[in-house]
Amino acid sequence: MATLEDKILGEKSQYYCSSSSEDENENDSSSDKEDEGCRDDALGMPTEDKQMTTTDFSEWDGTSSNTGPKGVIKDWQRFKQIESERRAEQERERLALMKKLTLTCRSALEEEREKMLETDPEFAEFMADEFLLEHQKQRMLELMAKAEKLRFGKLITLENSEEFLKAIDEEDKSVTIIIHIYRKDVSGCRAMNASLKELAEEYPFVKFCKVLVSSINVSKHFKKEGVPALLAYKNGQVIGNFVHLTDSLGDDFFTSDVESFLIEHSLIRDKNCVPAIIQNNDDSESD
Repeated sequence: MATLEDKILGEKSQYYCSSSSEDENENDSSSDKEDEGCRDDALGMPTEDKQMTTTDFSEWDGTSSNTGPKGVIKDWQRFKQIESERRAEQERERLALMKKLTLTCRSALEEEREKMLETDPEFAEFMADEFLLEHQKQRMLELMAKAEKLRFGKLITLENSEEFLKAIDEEDKSVTIIIHIYRKDVSGCRAMNASLKELAEEYPFVKFCKVLVSSINVSKHFKKEGVPALLAYKNGQVIGNFVHLTDSLGDDFFTSDVESFLIEHSLIRDKNCVPAIIQNNDDSESD
């Protein structure tokens, strides 16, 4: 019969186990087993299920399904660690590849020199840097000597037709020749001679000449109406022919006007387009 305590706790009658003195005296061990069975039944869990549950907990595989704040932070830290390690590995691979390329890449000139050393040591010595520098230096000296011969720097007066022809035919093919045909009694001719004298100093590698119209064989009409006239030659060929320039420049003009006119017609080079190294070289030579 259920006791008052059992009724209060809500124990069911079918879970009640007798604890009379007779049963205890007869079989204490069987009573203990029945009590354990009753306790297991009261929990709603058989003995076999209890043993199986205990086995499951003891065989934990090391993983966790914790999705709380601590678990999320730990997973994020692990992700960042893996990402950092991956980037470090990629950087090491990139540096190793760059080092490999640096060591294996060589210029074609280095390879050519190695081949020459193996096949023709004399030619390799001929192509050495020291020899090339010496050759370049010698070549520059030759060009400078040649250029010095082609340096004029003044307005040359031609006395007659023969000198007129020699000034053109016997000059170097690379020299530009500008000849002014003038009359003494024309103001435009006097202004042109003064301008060409200044330009001859500024452009020493251009051959500036002047000749009286009466000293060469030209028509009377040209003697009267053609001056001041400029004729330009290069390599024996006429590259410019300008007559009665006062129509373009006026009777009163300046050296800069004549310079701009010659540059416009490509007879002299614009100094602004000349490399600085050449300008500096010209300045040092003039000093």
